[in-house]
Amino acid sequence: METTLSVRTNKHDEMIDITSKIEAYLHDQNVKNGIVIVSSLHTTAGITVNENADPDVKTDFLRRLDEVYPWDHPKDRHMEGNTASHLKVSTVGHNQTLVVSNGSLVLGTWQGVYFCEFDGPRSRKVHLKVIEG
Repeated sequence: METTLSVRTNKHDEMIDITSKIEAYLHDQNVKNGIVIVSSLHTTAGITVNENADPDVKTDFLRRLDEVYPWDHPKDRHMEGNTASHLKVSTVGHNQTLVVSNGSLVLGTWQGVYFCEFDGPRSRKVHLKVIEG
């Protein structure tokens, strides 16, 4: 089974916790055990698992990516001017594979699933593919 979730971003760079959206889909579909593959359908937005307790983690994460991949690098040649966003996605990754056990995502106490926007604000899509087992 699979579906596509909509995510609306509000900033140029942003991390949005989508854990509850994924879990709601799993609950609605009565998924008990298996895996769910969570994929960004964009070249300038990714998916990661990280701490969801301290909001400063997101701030630091985005700041450090900006330090490594500055937006206005003088040697970038990509005509859209968003080379940094493509590099950030290649670093973070465009998908995550997560275990589902007893109807819930198997995550650590402080972990959440994040949609990482690197070229917003935009309307985005996240694809979920569930493999039960």
